[in-house]
Amino acid sequence: MPDTYQTPMASYSADTLIRVDLDESPHTNEKIHNRWHPDIPIVEWVDAGDDFIVEAYDWTGSQIANNDDAADVRDVELPQVHYLSGPIGVRGAQPGDLLVVELLDVGPLDRSQWGFNGVFSKNNGGGFLQEQFPTAQKSIWDFKGMFTSSRHVPGVRYAGLIHPGLIGTLPDRKMLDAWNTREKALFDTNPTRVPALAELPNTQAAHMGKMTGEARDAAAAEAARTLPPRENGGNCDIKDLSRGSVCYFPCYVEGGGLSMGDTHFSQGDGEITFCGGIEMASWLHVKVSIIKDGIAKYGVKNPMFKPSPITPKYDDYLIFEGISVDEDDNQHYVDMTEAYRQACLNAINYMTKFGYSREQGLAILGTAPVQGHVSGIVDYPNACATLWLPTDIFEGDLMPGPDGPTKYLDGSIDIPTAPDL
Repeated sequence: MPDTYQTPMASYSADTLIRVDLDESPHTNEKIHNRWHPDIPIVEWVDAGDDFIVEAYDWTGSQIANNDDAADVRDVELPQVHYLSGPIGVRGAQPGDLLVVELLDVGPLDRSQWGFNGVFSKNNGGGFLQEQFPTAQKSIWDFKGMFTSSRHVPGVRYAGLIHPGLIGTLPDRKMLDAWNTREKALFDTNPTRVPALAELPNTQAAHMGKMTGEARDAAAAEAARTLPPRENGGNCDIKDLSRGSVCYFPCYVEGGGLSMGDTHFSQGDGEITFCGGIEMASWLHVKVSIIKDGIAKYGVKNPMFKPSPITPKYDDYLIFEGISVDEDDNQHYVDMTEAYRQACLNAINYMTKFGYSREQGLAILGTAPVQGHVSGIVDYPNACATLWLPTDIFEGDLMPGPDGPTKYLDGSIDIPTAPDL
């Protein structure tokens, strides 16, 4: 593959520091890792002010195929994820600094112009709406320039806002120990819960980059999983971190140790489907610089971000409200998670009136540029969350009217599902 990438917006040449072979296991690539640990070796060093290109696997490392069978989502080996490209060191970056990462551009690999969205089985990962959707499902999305559509979800088409779902820096020893201690304490409050309250260190399928032998095994046994966002950034899934965005990451180790991956072509706020957004293999063009002593200067505990100036232009929305009362009419106290769940379920139920299956409605919420808002957090006992569904993405008219809804789909096309064996 050439080092020069052509996009509709720009033409540039930059060094490609990390490449991926989608036909080979990520475990054959020493510039890939799937755990957080301070001893994972830096694979490339750059200078402050440098820009470069990084290729990345989809987050599962090519476990999911472009077909109409959801069994691969049901059976996905979650201890493998996420596969990240890096760590990349920036010369001169020291603990206490802020690493400034400008996302100059991002896109799907030329050799992989498609992506997938899925819902995990409740017995293997689950998800945000797992009680309502306990069965694995998968939809495939094809890319046509800046737009995407799916053979499994007819009647919708939208512009992508491509972004890395996971990007961050290596932790130091103190931070790693703090993560493991607090997450183990939470796990122990209900150790038999399915899905688990936290994903603890697990050596199964751990890939520690260049580490080998006993050192690799010891680090894998205590390395943090990449599932949640943490103080180093990580799996934040912020859909507005697209072309032109800037990230400010705390540095905890020499060089910072920048890694990235889990790229989405498009995603709704909250990554509602968990196997979220439209997952894809990607390339990312980034530029790095340093703010010396930035953590102390700005009082930084968690990363900060400047969003992309480029967003899909959708002006018409239908807004669905949810409150802290679950589907069994149980009252919760100012529970924003429950309120957002209810807003999502209200939107899904509404879309079924126009011929979409519940599974298709869920896929739309996970992949379309829906907005999630904290609309009310002080009026106890109910929090109020809202989900903004862009109506322009639909071929048909989904606005309510006096004549009632028109069923645009006849049910002959649906999303592949895979019941548990």
